[in-house]
Amino acid sequence: MKNYFGKISQPDQSRTNEIDQEYAHSRVKGNRKNFWQMLVIMVGFTYFSPSMTAGGHLGLGLNLSQFIIAVILGNLFLAIYTGCLAYIGQHTGMNLDLLARQTFGNKGAHLASFVIGITQTGWFGVGVAMFAIPVAAFYHLNVYLLVLIMGFLMTLTSVKGIKALSIFGIIAVPLITVLGFYSVYLSFHTSGSLQNMFSNHPLKPLSMAMALSIVIGNFISGGTSTPNFTRFSKNSIGAISATVIAFFVGNIFMFIFGATGAAAFGKADIFDTLIMQGLAIPAILSLGLNIWSTNNNALYASGISLANITNNSMKLMTMIAGTIGTLLSIFLFEHFTTYLSLLSSLIPPIGSIIVVDYFMHRSNYKTEECPINYNLSALCPIFIGAFVGCVIKIGIPPINSLIAAIISYLLLQYIKINK
Repeated sequence: MKNYFGKISQPDQSRTNEIDQEYAHSRVKGNRKNFWQMLVIMVGFTYFSPSMTAGGHLGLGLNLSQFIIAVILGNLFLAIYTGCLAYIGQHTGMNLDLLARQTFGNKGAHLASFVIGITQTGWFGVGVAMFAIPVAAFYHLNVYLLVLIMGFLMTLTSVKGIKALSIFGIIAVPLITVLGFYSVYLSFHTSGSLQNMFSNHPLKPLSMAMALSIVIGNFISGGTSTPNFTRFSKNSIGAISATVIAFFVGNIFMFIFGATGAAAFGKADIFDTLIMQGLAIPAILSLGLNIWSTNNNALYASGISLANITNNSMKLMTMIAGTIGTLLSIFLFEHFTTYLSLLSSLIPPIGSIIVVDYFMHRSNYKTEECPINYNLSALCPIFIGAFVGCVIKIGIPPINSLIAAIISYLLLQYIKINK
């Protein structure tokens, strides 16, 4: 029996009776997706241009063997982490915010929802600017007008929900895969061999710890929202398989696409590399759909989180989040990385505590209603993990915060049991 703290709250019947095909306030009861639909949704999520840029930094900072080790270990960790969340989401039919309610309490879950919602809104804004700024510069367009147009269109498709995510994934995933491998071919042709491509004396050397921090930190915040998508899967095997393929194979592809181009042409930004390869038009079309696909997922997760905090419609909160992300897009693009360093230490504890709590107290997750407002024994480890991730500079900050949160959570559970 958990030792909870906080006042008991009554279930909100209006939310459980809400007719909503996205099931923002209740467990999924329909609208199920097969393996292939889940695969394009999840791969479309991980196919994100910043991952290729992150791969570009690895290409400039590591030799070939170091690069292989970093992307395999880093993405293996992400695959295991998100695979656990994928199973929980499918098995319970709950989104991340409903799971957080069982772990942290009705009111305590607002912390997790707020952090995820703000982070994904920020990533949405960054994605809009990441497309609009280079395209506006290339075609001499007004960047602010392009930001407003793209932000509006991306918000509009995000409001359409899980169906739109699947459609965009079907379009974007093959295009970016073909473009990526063609870019790798051109990079290989320019360099002559892999050994020539990846120098034994990199231009901007990175330690293995820093390289793993880049790989893991690049998508661990987005990966934490995995249950928002896999809850629609028809079975656990499909959910786990689609997620592992996306976060291991798909993410490795992203890093390879970015690293080979950077190693061959000396540019970490994938757009710059594709321009140098004479692929300007394919780059704009493919990367545009690529960013659009991931932004749909990010804003979808944000809308769910904010809807659970405010008790409002998910569609309304998605539109509000999209508007905020669009209006702050260029500012976020220029400054959001400062906040991401903090959030990358705060978000992993949230996901890891939900995973551990679920496997320790599975019976609590049979309903979406929670009888308490705050579970301090689960909330405190979030702050402990975040503190360790921010303060301890040795090792890999996201993993440091995750491990610290799990250890402190288990210690508090042991103390309660042996009182």
